[in-house]
Parts: sequence; C-alpha cells; structure tokens
Amino acid sequence: MFLPVIAGFVLDLIFGDPVWLYHPVRMIGHLISGVEKIIRSLFPSGKTGERIGGGLLVVIVVAVSMAVPGGILYLTYHISFYLGLAVESFMCYQILATKSLKVESDRVYQEIQTGDIARARKAVSMIVGRDTQNLTIEGVTKAAVETVAENTSDGVIAPLFYMVIGGALLGFGYKAVNTMDSMVGYKNEKYQYFGTAAAKFDDVVNYIPARLSAWLMILASAITHMDWKNAKKVFLRDRYNHKSPNSAQTESVMAGALDVQLAGDAWYFGKLCKKPMIGDAIREIEPEDIRRSHTLLYMTAVLALVVFEVVKVLVCLWYFTVQV
Repeated sequence: MFLPVIAGFVLDLIFGDPVWLYHPVRMIGHLISGVEKIIRSLFPSGKTGERIGGGLLVVIVVAVSMAVPGGILYLTYHISFYLGLAVESFMCYQILATKSLKVESDRVYQEIQTGDIARARKAVSMIVGRDTQNLTIEGVTKAAVETVAENTSDGVIAPLFYMVIGGALLGFGYKAVNTMDSMVGYKNEKYQYFGTAAAKFDDVVNYIPARLSAWLMILASAITHMDWKNAKKVFLRDRYNHKSPNSAQTESVMAGALDVQLAGDAWYFGKLCKKPMIGDAIREIEPEDIRRSHTLLYMTAVLALVVFEVVKVLVCLWYFTVQV
C-alpha cells in the first residue's frame, strides 16, 4: 500500500504533531510503564531475573502496539476500503516526526536569538537527555544539531522504512521498540539488566535504517550545496564514535556536511560521560547551524520517501513479472 505512507508523510510536513490529540507514542509509553511494574512484581531482582523480565517486556509491548492498530485497520478496511485508507494514512501521519523535530529544535534557535541562555537551556532540555543547566550557547547549539541528526534516522527515516515495508502496523511496531529504548535502555543501576533486551533490539531494528539515513543525508548535503565530500569522509571515519552502533551514523554526516565538530564529553544525571568527538572543527559551530540541520532533515526525508517507494514499486513489478 503506497497511498497511506505518502499521505501520512505529507500530513506530517504540513501539520506536525497534533497537540490537541493524545499521541499514540504516549499511549505506548504508558503501556511500557504499566507492564514494567507488573513484570518487576513477578520476577526476582538480579541479573537473570531482570534480563528475562526485560525480554518479556519487549515481546508484550511490541505485540500489543501492533495488535491494537492492526485490529482497528482490520475493522475499518472491512467496513470500507476508503475508511481504512483514511485511518491508516492518519496512523502513518502520527508515526512520523519530521515537522515536530524541526519545530522543537527551532525553539532552541529562537531562544538563542533572544540572548537568554537560561531559556535556551530549557528549550534544549525538552529534546535531549543530557544535563543542560551548565551548557554554553555553543553547547546548546551542538545539542540541538546532534538531536536533529540522530532523530532524522530514529524519528523519520527508520519509521518511514518500516511503513513502506509493512504499513502503519510495522510502523507502530518500530515506534514501540524505539520508545522502549528511550525509556528503559539505560546502563544505570535500575535498567542495567532490565533494559538490555530493549536496547539490543533497538540496535537491531535501526541497523539498516541508520546506514540508509546516512547515505541519503550525504546525497542531501550534495543537493543542498553543503560539504558532501567532507560529510562522506567524516562518516566513513567517525560513524562508530559512539557506544551505540547506530547513533553516530547520521551525526557524523551532519558534522561533516556543516564542517563542524559534534559530540564529545557530556553530563547525564550528574555524571560525566566521556565520548569521542565527531567531525573536524573546520569552523566554530554557530546557532545558524540549527537551521542548516533542518535543511538536511527535510531533504533527507524527501529523498527517503522517493527512494523507498521507487524500490518498492520495482520489487512489486519484479514479483508480478516472475509470477506471470
């Protein structure tokens, strides 16, 4: 099915997240919290018990997150093809986060322009997981750009990839995995073992999309007249400069395309996390780089939609040709 994904993509670009509507990702978040409490009450604490419980969490949350929209789609398509098409298009729209990523990071840019560092720190704290209370303007800018880079894959290209393969149903399955990783996939005392399954599964489902995102972003940097040669160079050199096998893929491209240096040490929950740098400081990062990251975000998203849909059409044509 091509139309729901394309319609959802366009709706997301126009409207972004509907603030008046309870977002399904929040529902998935509540599901994760509720199931976690039940599992922790049933399984013993300790390495083995928590890892088994964490694995069960992944199975239950993914199953429910796909079963509910699957049931809705089954009913609506049986009532009317056009009703099903409309509902699935709306689901695809809710799964994508292109405009919301741009809007939220642009708030950081706007606060920087006011010169109020406290407000800029607060704005960036809404979209990053690190401690922001001591960030400089440069630190705030880097955090915003890094978030756009990483979430170009996690929030846009990866869900788009899975929706092109399996519609809204597979898209919700991906969002369930990604949301679990953001909630329990930490290496702290509480989730060191319980969050292992969620973190590893997220690495697996993002492995291919992260790399596709990086190459599409390199192409996008060429189309938008950014430094695509440096983007490719930094990508090939620094794409594994992160504990996650996927996070530095698009971040390295972004750093190279903008000719700036990203990543490095950061504070999380009051503890300093030592991280390698990504990219070369050909020039100093500046607030305008947030806007430039938006250009790469949008161009990469459009390229992804076109490439994924064209590949799907070619695969379908090949399949029907072979069958005939």
